[in-house]
Amino acid sequence: MYMGNLRRKDESWDYRTADTKEYTHCFHTYPAMMIPQIARRLLNQYGVEGEWLLDPYCGTGTSLVEASLFGMHSVGCDINPLVRLIATTKLTPIPLKTLDSELNKLNDALFQVEFGVDKIPDTPIPKIPNLDYWFSEEVIISIVYLLDCINKIEDEAVRNFITVAFSETVREVSWTRTSTFKLHRMPAEKLENFNPDVFGTFRKKLNRNREGLAAYMEKRKSVEASICDANTVDGELPMPRPLGGYNLVITSPPYGDSQTTVAYGQFSRLSAEWLGLPNARKIDRIAMGGSHASETLTDTPVSSAIDRIRSIDEKRAREVAAFYIDLERSINSVVQTVSPRSTVCYVVGNRRVKDVMLPTDEFVVYAFGKYGFTHKETIIRNIPNKRMPIKNSPSNVAGQTSITMNEENIVICQRTD
Repeated sequence: MYMGNLRRKDESWDYRTADTKEYTHCFHTYPAMMIPQIARRLLNQYGVEGEWLLDPYCGTGTSLVEASLFGMHSVGCDINPLVRLIATTKLTPIPLKTLDSELNKLNDALFQVEFGVDKIPDTPIPKIPNLDYWFSEEVIISIVYLLDCINKIEDEAVRNFITVAFSETVREVSWTRTSTFKLHRMPAEKLENFNPDVFGTFRKKLNRNREGLAAYMEKRKSVEASICDANTVDGELPMPRPLGGYNLVITSPPYGDSQTTVAYGQFSRLSAEWLGLPNARKIDRIAMGGSHASETLTDTPVSSAIDRIRSIDEKRAREVAAFYIDLERSINSVVQTVSPRSTVCYVVGNRRVKDVMLPTDEFVVYAFGKYGFTHKETIIRNIPNKRMPIKNSPSNVAGQTSITMNEENIVICQRTD
């Protein structure tokens, strides 16, 4: 049962001035990333070296990197192949001598082209829909050359490292508005003066990421860490599964269905298409809440809020309900994988839809409570530096916006045998 007096606001969890890009956390931007300081603090409170951590919605792997630094083995899952690549790369140690050798060769090749010593060879351009809508011809030629260079690298770990820098470069040199996660083209007046330095942008990413990798390898413990594509909503269980189960879950599930909340799939689409990754245009539809079930939610902490939304907009109510149905299914899968004496920490936002607040934190407590978990506490923190939309349009009238969330809740539940 949810106890209101177990909720407390604590500004020491805000980390307003903290460096959130330490170690390999600097590798790649992504929507609504959990800041590492939260995972670090939860690990210090509830983690035990040598035990196992699970993140069922791992994104780019923040909690997994922190687990590796702390000394816990970890497994993460995500349905998005691009973020699985990023997370895997952030967790993978690479001998710096090996990496530097490949980076020097790559830099030499780019230098020869930049200064006209060599011509960019004619390389087939991938068949990507609307490519010339998002990229200039000059940028396309440079990206094709970069990708060709990367694909020739034999060492998989090094190739992944360079691919992650390539992925972030692709978005920054495109005609996409970088102020939003959804795919919107720059206005015409900005396009005229937009002449990105593709190779220069790429080099900056590589240099930054190399520094992050060096710092990570210096502090990383000798632990196992892996990423899988298990979709816990569909009952797929994370692997490998440790004997006795995972001891700790630290995760931040989506705030709502991706099509109306945080557009994870749209954000990663251009990079995913250049890299030939599967489901590049389907991530938001196959994500949590992406398809509407015939089930209804009754007697849950979000049911009355959904009923109020339904009185305003039936379609939005179905979308919201679908997300919570999927979240509960996912929690059911997570419960099957954890140990009899486990702690789960879910970082969630109580978003507003049609100006109705949805108590996601209470729903998480309710869902775990069905399996014998006791609510330990919910910490409310301000969101000073998490990249995500904090406003939406509840009426769909241009110019009319409402704050969706400027706080998030760290929900902690425990199961004892």
